[in-house]
Amino acid sequence: MQRSIETVAVLGAGTMGAGIAAACAAAGSRVHLLDLDAGRVAEVIGRMTEGRAPLLDDPAAAGRISAGSLDDLSVLADCDWICEAVVEDLAIKQTLFRRVEEARKNGSIVTTNTSGIPLRDLANGMPERFRRDVAVTHFFNPVKVMRLLELVPGAETDDDTLAALRAYCSANLGKGVVLAKDTVNFIGNRIGCYWILAGLHQARAALEGGLSMETVDALMSAPVGLPATGLYGLVDLIGLDVMDLVGKNLAANLPAGDPGLACAAFPPAEQAMLERGQLGRKSGGGFYRVTKRDDGSKLKEVFDLRDQAWRVADEVTLAAPHTEAGALLFADTPEGRFAWQLMGGTLCYAADLVPEISDSVVGVDRAMRWGFNWQQGPFELLDALGPDRVIARLEAEGKALPRMLAVLRDAGATGFYRNGGAECLGPDGQWQAVEPE
Repeated sequence: MQRSIETVAVLGAGTMGAGIAAACAAAGSRVHLLDLDAGRVAEVIGRMTEGRAPLLDDPAAAGRISAGSLDDLSVLADCDWICEAVVEDLAIKQTLFRRVEEARKNGSIVTTNTSGIPLRDLANGMPERFRRDVAVTHFFNPVKVMRLLELVPGAETDDDTLAALRAYCSANLGKGVVLAKDTVNFIGNRIGCYWILAGLHQARAALEGGLSMETVDALMSAPVGLPATGLYGLVDLIGLDVMDLVGKNLAANLPAGDPGLACAAFPPAEQAMLERGQLGRKSGGGFYRVTKRDDGSKLKEVFDLRDQAWRVADEVTLAAPHTEAGALLFADTPEGRFAWQLMGGTLCYAADLVPEISDSVVGVDRAMRWGFNWQQGPFELLDALGPDRVIARLEAEGKALPRMLAVLRDAGATGFYRNGGAECLGPDGQWQAVEPE
């Protein structure tokens, strides 16, 4: 059955739901945005063209969005795609899905924007029609800006369901669609949040060894191709409260033996910050804060974890060999040892997750580039570092090789990509054609 998407319903008018509705309307679709209070939804729609970063640049697009209440799902009978974006609660979502199933038409597609609840749990006990037509469409926030969309099928999801979603989300919404598997936190957040949480733990030893928090952030930015926020700046942007929820979800759902279990809970200093409400930018300060001086200039301060006190933040200028990943990760310096432990450890973590979270190294690389703004994905960065160097170091340290590094070694390959990136190494040791972006 060939499906097309013209009319969309978004269930939930929070930040994510409003962003999805705006993106669909901007693409020319008619959108029904529903929440508990239709009046509040109308206010949300009215604000979509306001502010410094409006959800909609074209006021006319707002006219394609209608407000409605979740108490009345009759409009779903006219919808081709129904996207759920309500609170992350299994019971609430399942109750809503049962009502959706009664109201929707044959051939319509149902998706959830969940990032933490397995699709298999959401679809458990639902009719066969629902299980054929359901998938995860995991958008990244802000929807208007972030390119990544992780598309996750269930065990019984029809191929034409995926094909229709992929076509609409890529061609109409302009998203970079990556096919992921129904595993905890999918691809981007599984690796990205491991990097964050492991970083909070591993940076503590680096601080005790003499590195400053500003140096940690400088190392974990431009030299390894990550955003300028670094580690602590990124947590400030996300919020310690959000990362705490992510950690709890990982602790409850990661498979036994996963390295992420060891760092899912905050170190004591970060836990204390969370408990006193020192969450990040949303609370006026987390690891960093910026205030205005009397003369109008801005003062940037850092909350020094060693002294548990605020001080003026230092400007850090890195010098060789700490300015480039290939030199930094193999440097026998405190900076190099920290970078190898965190960045090298994250690359090894990613290399051990294929094919668990994705059948392709390309999907992993694109998820990290499009969802976390890495300049290179994990396998692209491993190629830049030289997989043989990484393998040699792991063997010298007496560590087991991650799955894909072992596949690469056994295949006699020198990298995960060849022919200018036209082919990539598969988890079976065979070369696969890379679908163009």
